Amino acid sequence: MELVKKYAEAITLHLEGILNQDSVGKLIEKPKYDEQGDMAFPCFSLAKTLRNSPNTIAKELASKIESPLFEKVVADGPYVNCFLNKTMVSKEILATIVQQQTNYGSLEIGTGKNIVIDFSSPNIAKPFSMGHLRSTVIGNSLANIAEKCGFTAIRVNHLGDWGTQFGKLIVAYKLWGHEEIVKDDPIKELLNLYVKFHIEAENEPTLEDDARLWFKKLEEGDEEATRLWKWFRDESLKEFSKIYELLDVHFDSYQGEAFYNDKMAKPIESLTTSGLLTSSDGAEIVDLTEHDLPPCLIKKSDGATLYATRDLTAAMYRQETYHFDQTLYVVGQEQSLHFKQIFLVLEKLGYDWAKGLVHIPFGFILKDGKKMSTRKGKIVLLEEVIKEAIELAKKNIETKNAAIINKDEIAKMVGVGAIIFHDLKNERQNSVEFSLEEMLKFEGTTGPYVQYTHARACSILRKGNYSLENLELTGLNDDQSWLVVKLLIEFPNVIEKSFNLYEPSQIAKYLIELSQEFNKYYGRVKILTNYGEQDSRLALVKAVTLVLKEGLRLLGLKAPEEM
Repeated sequence: MELVKKYAEAITLHLEGILNQDSVGKLIEKPKYDEQGDMAFPCFSLAKTLRNSPNTIAKELASKIESPLFEKVVADGPYVNCFLNKTMVSKEILATIVQQQTNYGSLEIGTGKNIVIDFSSPNIAKPFSMGHLRSTVIGNSLANIAEKCGFTAIRVNHLGDWGTQFGKLIVAYKLWGHEEIVKDDPIKELLNLYVKFHIEAENEPTLEDDARLWFKKLEEGDEEATRLWKWFRDESLKEFSKIYELLDVHFDSYQGEAFYNDKMAKPIESLTTSGLLTSSDGAEIVDLTEHDLPPCLIKKSDGATLYATRDLTAAMYRQETYHFDQTLYVVGQEQSLHFKQIFLVLEKLGYDWAKGLVHIPFGFILKDGKKMSTRKGKIVLLEEVIKEAIELAKKNIETKNAAIINKDEIAKMVGVGAIIFHDLKNERQNSVEFSLEEMLKFEGTTGPYVQYTHARACSILRKGNYSLENLELTGLNDDQSWLVVKLLIEFPNVIEKSFNLYEPSQIAKYLIELSQEFNKYYGRVKILTNYGEQDSRLALVKAVTLVLKEGLRLLGLKAPEEM
């Protein structure tokens, strides 16, 4: 229901060509307070042409606008404020939502276009830490939102499966590792070896030289180095898959850094023939001085390639493979300079599609105000956290509803959902303080609060024997239901805004607001009495469940029907 468009149309009829409908539509805003109406048109832009004050123009314009869609149109200072016909609008919007079900809010802005989302990308042979959680849940949600907007989303896990850390790990394993211990608990033991290497290297700097030597062997295809690398990679992927299963996240590709080892000649050749590649102290670089950026390093003086070379190669490979309209790199804000350089180099090579490359930075997860680090073992392991969250959720559910069936299944939905929601309710550029107790509260701005609101609404539908087949919608005219209806109308706009800003927090905040408004409605209105309006009230409750469930799905959460 395009209410802004209809209001703009009604205003434009009386503007005698001064502004067209699109221009009017862009000026329409939401009044600050509910009692000021549902939409407001500011008249400042008309003052010069009409040679009158905005207040006078607003009065004249308000007196001319009439439509069955509007209860009344009034001048409020320099604004023309419209009060919508609650009965008519609520009837239409509730009918739309209960008919469209989970398709409500779907958009067509991405129809026929592919979007690649590069996210999660944990490092092989290191545990999946809380630090990787942000990229994983933000990327997964952006992929869901993109699909809701009509795009075909390609989810890529660009694994950190190459680099000098493998030299370090091979050295550590050969000096202090035991095959049986690694097989028994691969990630934990590989982390111990990685941490031990850094501790020992502080007193024994030659270990760093040994690590570089072993990595060079790996690059040259040495049999022992390759065998160990492959073993570390396979064991890590088994562990990561457990996390992805718990989070219900999937990928279309696990092609990491190593995948591009034999594909880097093409971008290096392109840079050479285009004259962009220059030498500096024995290294090969692309000079970006004219853009006030440091040079983009393509090859070190020893001939070793770098992250930049791989990312250039990956971008070119993905364009050839997926013909994407956009690629989103959901990677921490500390990599901002790196991506600026990569995107610029591709643009300098003449690739128009490089304009569709976007870095999606995000803040840190903090523990007691400090960033988490792997090197010295100061780390919170995500799998342990998820399991603890599920256990805590189970205890909370048992306290609230001891008789509930499917306790374990619901505890998983709530525990995992709490972690995801706690991350996504924060604007992604902000850092997030980690606290299980805060995440799992059933009150306040939490995932369990939104899930509990959904379960409560489902319970009302069961008690009211809701059925779409026999539904007789008359619309609702009371102020309490109208506040909920207005929020339901906003859902498609919130989805579009969250995609345009690459900001899942827009949806998370909206779901909290809708839950709060519905809970106020539940507290004030006897939904299952007054039979004349009961069908419309039940349709409102149904619409709330559909929007909450779909909104939670877009964030990567499940919506239990009981809690």
